[in-house]
Amino acid sequence: MNNDEQLRYPIGKLATQPERSVSENINLIALLPAQIESITSQLAGERKFDVAYRLGGWTARQVIHHLADSHLNAYIRTKWMLTEQTPTIKPYDEKAWSLTPEVSADPMLSVHLLKALHDKWTILLEAIPDTDRAFLHPESGKHVRLDQLIATYAWHGLHHVGHLKVIVKAPL
Repeated sequence: MNNDEQLRYPIGKLATQPERSVSENINLIALLPAQIESITSQLAGERKFDVAYRLGGWTARQVIHHLADSHLNAYIRTKWMLTEQTPTIKPYDEKAWSLTPEVSADPMLSVHLLKALHDKWTILLEAIPDTDRAFLHPESGKHVRLDQLIATYAWHGLHHVGHLKVIVKAPL
């Protein structure tokens, strides 16, 4: 793996991740806000919110706001799977979302959102006995099961924690 690839995927790609149980992945989702809050305090002290983790990559500010946006979408997709029969989800342009005006705001707004969202999402995920429910992703045409969504977002959180740790170590 070259240096750019290492910076892009600091914990490795999703496809290369070890198998975890659904409960282990739910636990990773539950723990994410505390990790982000801890890293955010380090970034604030160093004034690194506008430092990117790699050339052409997002800044810490964008990563933190992206996590809240992305995980909010995942929560909504979870709710759709529970309330509709194999719903077709609405994709969104995450790059465009990373440029909307509120992304320039204090990243703590998204840290607070993540804390509340993950508390609620974890309660929901732990209460679902059947993870075979699925949604249809219209861009890929694939059915995504709830257990796959949970694994993806457990990885997604750690993936961006990796980006933020790169920024913490970066010189100003």
